[in-house]
Amino acid sequence: MPDSPHTSTLNGTAHPDTGGGSRVPAQSGAGAGAATLGRGAGTQHADGTPVRVLVVDDEPSLAELLSSVLRYEGWSVRTAADGAEAVRTGREFRPDAVVLDIMLPDFDGIEVMRRLRAELPDVCVLFLTARDAVEDRVAGLTAGGDDYVTKPFSLEEVLARLRGLLRRANLAKASSEGSLAVADLTMDEDAREVRRAGELIDLTATEFELLRFLMRNPRRVLSKAQILDRVWNYDFGGQAHVVELYISYLRKKIDAGRDPLIHTVRGVGYVLKPAG
Repeated sequence: MPDSPHTSTLNGTAHPDTGGGSRVPAQSGAGAGAATLGRGAGTQHADGTPVRVLVVDDEPSLAELLSSVLRYEGWSVRTAADGAEAVRTGREFRPDAVVLDIMLPDFDGIEVMRRLRAELPDVCVLFLTARDAVEDRVAGLTAGGDDYVTKPFSLEEVLARLRGLLRRANLAKASSEGSLAVADLTMDEDAREVRRAGELIDLTATEFELLRFLMRNPRRVLSKAQILDRVWNYDFGGQAHVVELYISYLRKKIDAGRDPLIHTVRGVGYVLKPAG
C-alpha cells in the first residue's frame, strides 16, 4: 500500500467524474455511492447467477455503503456486524467472497475467516484494516487472507480487488470493462496490472492510481491541483511537489529506455500521450 497520502476516501467530497471515477462520502448515502460507481453489468457466476458477497464491519454506515455499491454491481449481498453473526450468516448464505474487517467487537476477522474456511475452503477473503495496522495486515495474509485494503479506502479499489479475486478463483466472469490502453501501455484495472509493450510493470498503489487517472484522460493536460484532488483527495496547500515526485517515479518505470508517454506542459501540468 502507498507510503504517502492515500487515494480517494470515504470521507472525501463527491465530485463529477472527470474520467477517473468519483469519490463518494459516507454522509452522501449509500444510494449516491451506487449511482456513482456502479457499472450496471456486475460480476456473475459462469451460469449467470449472481456472485454472493458477505460484508462484515461493525460500522453500520460503512457496511451499508459497501453493500449498496456491491448490490448495484449485480451481486447478492449480506451483512454482519460482529464475528458470531458473520459465521452464522456465512454458513447460511455460503458467500463466494467476504469483505472482512479485522477488528470486530467479539472476535477478530482472522478467527472469522478460519471458521468460515472450515466449511467453505474456497471462499475469497478481502480484509479491511487500519492504515497503521501493519501487524494486522501481515497476520491476515499469513493466516490465508487473499488481499487487503486499508481504511480510509476507495470504493473503486474494493470493487476492483474483489473482481480480481473472484476471477483468479475462476468463480466468476468479469465485465468487459476495466481495461485501458495508450499506445503500447496497457492497464487491467480489475487485476491491477500494468504492462508496457507486454512487459509487466510493478507499481505501488499510489503510482497505480496516478497512472490510472492519466490513462483515463489521454491527451488531456491535467494540472497538479487536479491530480492532487483526484489521486490523493487532499489539499496540500502548495505542496504540489508530491505530484512531481510521483510523476518522476512513474517515468522511471514507464518511460525509461522507451519513447516517452508522460509529458510535462510547463506552467500547466502533465499529459499522457504517444510521443510525436
